[in-house]
Amino acid sequence: MCPQKEKRIKERQSYKKKEGRKIQVFRRGERWRRKSVDIRTRDRYCCQICKRKLYGAKRVETEGISVHHIVPIVEDWDARLDDSNLISLCGRHHEMAEKGEIPRKELQEIARQQEEEDEGAV
Repeated sequence: MCPQKEKRIKERQSYKKKEGRKIQVFRRGERWRRKSVDIRTRDRYCCQICKRKLYGAKRVETEGISVHHIVPIVEDWDARLDDSNLISLCGRHHEMAEKGEIPRKELQEIARQQEEEDEGAV
């Protein structure tokens, strides 16, 4: 594992201990539930990595879709509800994103594209 990733993981773990309760309350709250539905709706309940046939995707996954924080809450509390920091992913790609196997920059670019597409549809 690269030193930068190891450092990020340790920072996240340390922050989780201090801020864990705050994050747990947020994740159970109404604001997150509404935002999560908004993002899945924006992304048409499709994994955005599968949709683009990236990272071994063979079909577009529409089941078990969850919303991923591109920059984790523990790293940037203020970005927790920013549409540009949120993306719909299937379980497989969510896990890959969490592990850093899908670069954040790539996820951010996809989220940006989804925002533009959503604005164009209105």
